[in-house]
Amino acid sequence: MDFEYSAKVKGIEKKLRGFMEEFIYPNEARHAEQIAAGDRWQPTSLLDELKERAKATGLWNLFLPDSNRGGGLTNLEYAPLCEIMGRSPLAPEAFNCSAPDTGNMEVLERYGTEAQKQEWLQPLLEGRIRSCFAMTEPAVASSDATNISSTIRRDGDHYVINGRKWWTTGAPDRRCKIILFMGKTDPGHPDRHRQQSMILVPMDTSGVTLLRRLPVFGYDDAPNGTGELLFEDVRVPATNLLLGEGRGFEIAQGRLGPGRVHHCMRAIGQAERTLEKTCARVKTRVTFGKPIAEQTVTLERIAEARILIDQARLLVLKTASVMDVAGNRAARAEIAMIKVAVPNMLCRVVDMAIQAHGAAGVSDDFGLAKAYAEARALRIVDGPDEVHRNQIGRLELEKTSSA
Repeated sequence: MDFEYSAKVKGIEKKLRGFMEEFIYPNEARHAEQIAAGDRWQPTSLLDELKERAKATGLWNLFLPDSNRGGGLTNLEYAPLCEIMGRSPLAPEAFNCSAPDTGNMEVLERYGTEAQKQEWLQPLLEGRIRSCFAMTEPAVASSDATNISSTIRRDGDHYVINGRKWWTTGAPDRRCKIILFMGKTDPGHPDRHRQQSMILVPMDTSGVTLLRRLPVFGYDDAPNGTGELLFEDVRVPATNLLLGEGRGFEIAQGRLGPGRVHHCMRAIGQAERTLEKTCARVKTRVTFGKPIAEQTVTLERIAEARILIDQARLLVLKTASVMDVAGNRAARAEIAMIKVAVPNMLCRVVDMAIQAHGAAGVSDDFGLAKAYAEARALRIVDGPDEVHRNQIGRLELEKTSSA
């Protein structure tokens, strides 16, 4: 399996690293200050500046494979670029490559009508608006998507939507203008995977209420964040339905595959930067008369982190390659494996970094506490470890005939 990148990808990678060094890393503290100083839920002027710079540099919409609307890169070609962006919480949105917008744009590109693309995909691609994806519900175990109980009922030329959603990433963002909503159009269908549909709901539609913002381990992730939404007799035109009734589960699976690769590559970038912070810290932190870098336990942890990161990266690159060559369905085992392996790797690497930093590691001074919160949450986001392990196990059993 060849992971050597083309001259085109290497050129973008060089340009991207240069942009990160010149504009992203130096502005991280300023961005945090702007959020803290004003209305936390109002986008910062700095981010708007960075977006314009990224557009002018040609580092915009690098995702979206198999489309002339994006960067024209395959999943494998995009992977190293996504890793670089994952090194900073500021970077993905600056390049218009942040969740949940990337997944939602892929849904609109693959499954939307031309009218839907013109109304919603185009402004998303231009970075003029943001979006959210409403699937998880508080009343059911949403790790099994067939449990979803929200309803989408046909009423003439409209659909009427009722339900409650939470952990809807991007919902509190004031730029969020469109919701991709998953609910049931046919709860009695004998095939549980044909009961659900997906529909577009403008955020300002009557009956849509943002009940609260949901912090993750105390971090609200303003100005984006996650929220709990209530839908009460929300009426939208029937033309807002995506692909057709009963196709919601199919769309969700198509959306989550590339999204999981993106999550994992960003996590690897975060792990790399965390390891760099650790190496810098242990060289200067002196205990019992010598830098802790000279302690065997420290060297072992650094070595373990390097092994874990490189193992994870290779598995993700293999997954991206299989997706490109054979399709998302053929790569479902690999996609499940990276979704288990990478967040657990990141949790371990950040945990070791916190230990190396001592009490400073649990403060906000080095960003490790927030990194750990994000890493731990990632073991649940887009399906918990248990669901993916079960799928991996079942697929493995299918390879072996019964005795």
